[in-house]
Amino acid sequence: MIFYFSGTGNSAWAARQLARLTGDKAYDITNLNQLPDLDSAGQIGFVFPVYAWGAPEIMAKFAKKLPKTQSFTFGVCTCGGDAGLAMKHFSKVYPLSSSYSLVMPNNYIIGSDTDNEREIRQKITAARAELKRIAQEIQQQEPVYRVHEGGLAGVKSHLANFGFNKFARSAKPFFAEDSCNGCGLCMKNCPARAITLRDGKPVWAAQCFQCLRCINECPQQAIQYGKSTAGRRRYTIQEYLPQDEQ
Repeated sequence: MIFYFSGTGNSAWAARQLARLTGDKAYDITNLNQLPDLDSAGQIGFVFPVYAWGAPEIMAKFAKKLPKTQSFTFGVCTCGGDAGLAMKHFSKVYPLSSSYSLVMPNNYIIGSDTDNEREIRQKITAARAELKRIAQEIQQQEPVYRVHEGGLAGVKSHLANFGFNKFARSAKPFFAEDSCNGCGLCMKNCPARAITLRDGKPVWAAQCFQCLRCINECPQQAIQYGKSTAGRRRYTIQEYLPQDEQ
């Protein structure tokens, strides 16, 4: 079985592709009401995005609750480039037999604009091929560590990740422009349950996971994060997938 957390769909797609290729079942951890029985699991996998060179808090907390087994375990982190020590740190939470990083299109539009159309499609095509390779190695239960850590990995995964979780996860800069039609999609799909509707407009709690699902999925593109996201493209993977991968 494969457990995943995803913001704008990259990790969800990767988890479902791996499940299809390996004959496993993929579970969105935000929709799990109880932990499944792991005793009969031949292999256990985790798929999640890298946030500031670390695993998202929600995935780390989930993994801590899982009982340890003798099953083959693997982890795949999706990232825009470098993963830092994210997988080594996660393996201390739940020991991994194999670890991978998978480059996917950029969705952190607070920091920079999205990739262009050509880059997005190229990255997805390359990721599709890499997932087939990963699936083969998982089925053979090969111990593999293929993670692009990048330069200054220790500094990024310690200091930068600490700073992100301590200071950069504020949801206060989020706001909805007048083009918001009050559809409530952001509130419904927020994995942190950090959004409520007030007078037909979304209002954010003090903190969230910074998955940016709300800002990227908004049908009206009405959600902004301070001044940094104005004029930037939005990204979700769904519009780039064929029907059989939806």
